[in-house]
Amino acid sequence: MTRYVLVAGAWLGSWAWDEVVPELRAAGHDTHALTLPGLAERRQEERDAPIGLETHVRDIVDTVERLDLRDVVLVGHSYSGIPVGQAAERIGDRLSRVVFVDSNVPADGESFVSGWPDGRAAVEASIADSGGFWPPLTAADFAGQGLTDAQITRLVSGSTPHPGATLTDPARLERPLAKLPATYIKCLLDWPEPSPEVTELLKSEHWRLVEMNTGHWPMFSQPHELSAILLGL
Repeated sequence: MTRYVLVAGAWLGSWAWDEVVPELRAAGHDTHALTLPGLAERRQEERDAPIGLETHVRDIVDTVERLDLRDVVLVGHSYSGIPVGQAAERIGDRLSRVVFVDSNVPADGESFVSGWPDGRAAVEASIADSGGFWPPLTAADFAGQGLTDAQITRLVSGSTPHPGATLTDPARLERPLAKLPATYIKCLLDWPEPSPEVTELLKSEHWRLVEMNTGHWPMFSQPHELSAILLGL
């Protein structure tokens, strides 16, 4: 039995996987969708202590270790590819595979905003203007991503501000990411080509590419297809 640990991207919580989790469980697999500290129902935790990237990495690792999970498939969507990628190397032989769903990937010493040469200043300014949080997207930002009006409404209404330090803190890797068993799921409506960093990683014998003809939020736009991909790993 595979143990899936699912982590959604910026602004989202475990609820983002509501249409994926039942299909994985129906196939007989232990499945855990996580809400990271500072988001959704855990938003209050930001007031208790500062939340940075290491907080998110540690939360994922702690969940795997606390539940004594093995044969783990760690799944990170969008921003969460960065903490998930770091957590994947820390859980050692508990890991079966790490899956990056149209996500960023961690690079040692680089942050989420490091890959935004034109937009980094705008993101950092937005965080500063919003009390240390990155404001959620508006409905217009989801256009062209293969989503219905109802799905967009669900995304907008469920999103919460994202702890800004998690986006600006540098990642820390202890070994090359290319050595991890990994699958990268590229959503073609978002952008037809993987980033240069991902393209380089895909040269590794341990990495494989899967394409989906949908937008950046496939757990909403194509949950059945995404579930089938995860089950077929």
